[in-house]
Amino acid sequence: MDGSSSAIATSSFSLLQKLDEQLCRALGCVNRSVSDFAAWKIISVTLSPENAREGLKNALNQSVLQVEIQNRLAIPVLFPNLEISLTDAEESEIKTIQFSPQEWLPTAWQESHPDFLRHGAPSGEIFASTLPISLPQNAAGYRVRIFYPEK
Repeated sequence: MDGSSSAIATSSFSLLQKLDEQLCRALGCVNRSVSDFAAWKIISVTLSPENAREGLKNALNQSVLQVEIQNRLAIPVLFPNLEISLTDAEESEIKTIQFSPQEWLPTAWQESHPDFLRHGAPSGEIFASTLPISLPQNAAGYRVRIFYPEK
C-alpha cells in the first residue's frame, strides 16, 4: 500500500481478500488483525529542542520527537510500540524510552476509533505523532524502532 506494489498485485489481493471475508463469514471464523512489525514503514523521524531559541539553555533538556509511520500492508495490522534509543557521542546507548500505542497515537485519532487496539491500523494509513521527551545532557544521537512486546 506504500506505492511499491504493482496495480495487478493490489487488485488481485483485494479480490482474494473479499473471497476470504465471504468464506470466513460462512464458516464463522474469528477475523483478527495480525501483528507484523515488517508491515510498518517509518516515513520520517525528527528529534528537536522543544523551544529552538532556548536550545541548550533548557535545564530539563526537553525535546520533541516527531514520528510518521505507515501500515503498508493491504490488511489491518495491530499497533506496535515505539522505542527510542538515545546514544552518546561514542554511540553507546544511554537511555531507552518506550511508547505504547496509547501513548504515541494522536488522541484525536484514538477518540474517533475507540476500538483501535482490537481492530488495528487500517490498511495504508499514515500516523504522525509528536511526543515530548526529556533528554540526558550527554545525548548525541538516537534510533527509533517499532516492536511488539512479548506476551
